[in-house]
Amino acid sequence: MPETPDFEILDHTADVGVRAWGKGPAEALRNASLGMLQLIYDPSTVKINESREIEAVGRDWPSLLVAFLQEVLYLVEVEGWAIKDLEVVEVSEYRARARLQGEDLDPERHLVSGEIKAPTYHMIKFERDYDHWIAQVYFDV
Repeated sequence: MPETPDFEILDHTADVGVRAWGKGPAEALRNASLGMLQLIYDPSTVKINESREIEAVGRDWPSLLVAFLQEVLYLVEVEGWAIKDLEVVEVSEYRARARLQGEDLDPERHLVSGEIKAPTYHMIKFERDYDHWIAQVYFDV
């Protein structure tokens, strides 16, 4: 896994987004997730004490991206779990599974700076672009 994820934060009138890329869909999903997490807290402050697994199902690549990010967001926002890193262990157009590493969320130590309500389908993109994959998504904040 690369040490520095390949993503950028996108500004939009009322929302914020992430455009991520990778050599394949697994790496693009990972980098989109890490970009989303960066909008909520600083992942460098998270220790690895535990691992969890998630699974997401979609109708196509874009809906899989939204479903996957919803699963990651659920762990943070509902279960109060801070994610440091993740590995997509299986991915196809309709399903993705990942192993995530992190610890219980501590708002003071993890420097929570934002809240994301949900990933949206606004200007969504998850596709192959020549020799790499691009995942682009905007979030309700």
